[in-house]
Amino acid sequence: MEHLPVEVIGNILSRLGGARDVVIASATCRKWREASRKHLHTLAFNSNDLPPYRDITPKQLEILITQTIFQTTGLQGLSILMDDVDEFSASTVIAWLMYTRETLRRLFYNVRTSPNVNILEICGRQKLETLALAHNSITGVEPNFQRFPCLKSLSLSHVSISALDLSLLLTACPKLESLELVNLEIAMSDAQVTVELSCPTLKSIYVEAISLDKFMLEADSIERLHLRDCALELFELIGIGTLKYFKIDDVSVIHLDIGETIDNLEVVDVSNFTIIWPKFYQMISRSSKLRKLRLWDVAFDDEDEVVDLETIAVCFPRLKHLALSYELRDGVMHYGLQGSSNLENVMVLELGWTVINDLFSHWVEELLKRCTNLRKMIIFGSVSEVKSHEECQILANFTSSIVQLMRKYMNVETRLLEGCC
Repeated sequence: MEHLPVEVIGNILSRLGGARDVVIASATCRKWREASRKHLHTLAFNSNDLPPYRDITPKQLEILITQTIFQTTGLQGLSILMDDVDEFSASTVIAWLMYTRETLRRLFYNVRTSPNVNILEICGRQKLETLALAHNSITGVEPNFQRFPCLKSLSLSHVSISALDLSLLLTACPKLESLELVNLEIAMSDAQVTVELSCPTLKSIYVEAISLDKFMLEADSIERLHLRDCALELFELIGIGTLKYFKIDDVSVIHLDIGETIDNLEVVDVSNFTIIWPKFYQMISRSSKLRKLRLWDVAFDDEDEVVDLETIAVCFPRLKHLALSYELRDGVMHYGLQGSSNLENVMVLELGWTVINDLFSHWVEELLKRCTNLRKMIIFGSVSEVKSHEECQILANFTSSIVQLMRKYMNVETRLLEGCC
């Protein structure tokens, strides 16, 4: 170890992650102390990872963090996540940021201060590439002054910001590629909460736990769109057909529009969602490049609507991964077995049930016949803890049927995952 270059030791210390481990390791010898001062490029303080942090006062913790940061030179990554800590002094936090801002490339900041620290004003016009803010407030964004010329990834979680400031913030990031918006508190300017964002360089957006009347996004380079646990009256994506990944999970939306030119879609993942199938199908039917389709716990707006495997096989000939949850309503399966077309390219099949009956085994067998080149099948199911004699008999019949299928399709890796409800 004594022959290691001091730069390599700095890389080793930077990979430890937690600041406490870095301080302990740097006490090994004079050479390691030198590495921690001159060649440490990543430092992380997390109140959840370090129990001793809970046993000291915020003032004492401020002193420890200050001493550790000020012993370094050239930090590129700084993470300060203080979920369980009361307010810090704003002047102390500003001193940390001022000391490191010229070399910082990545900042993960979750610190409550009094008064609030304006991160944009301190870190703007620097070389920051990744910025993640939590439990903070942003007001009065000035794109010309608070500009982030190198920022590629922005994450805002539990942040208070107006719709206008959010739009201006994206304008101040000319190279932004990834955006995460989680549980934002959108300041209301009128009775209707509308967010309109435009970012020509944006490639990926993740939106979670946000309630809005209208959410409109204009992004000509967008490739990934993920909406989760949101309540929206209208969501509209305006682009030029670059979207490849679309996932929507537990979202309430009246009008959903992800654009007319979505020929490049490769993944569609829909779960815990009510859809108008004809409209949704019309939206994705031209996606001939689709490789993964997941429809899980999906409710249909019209009870008479069904999705047959023939439609899936014909419209998505390149499909390799298919995931469907089984539901029987009024004697009709939502994913019917009409037609004769095979799913020749499907290699992974995920199937699930919420309420099992004797028809489920038949449905699984027919799907196996259609997927002629299948390599892996995963079956998810829930079983109630209190089972009647009839339920036990259905479960026994299902188990026997699956065992027989596994013997028949020895080349298919089969996994059965059951949970209690």
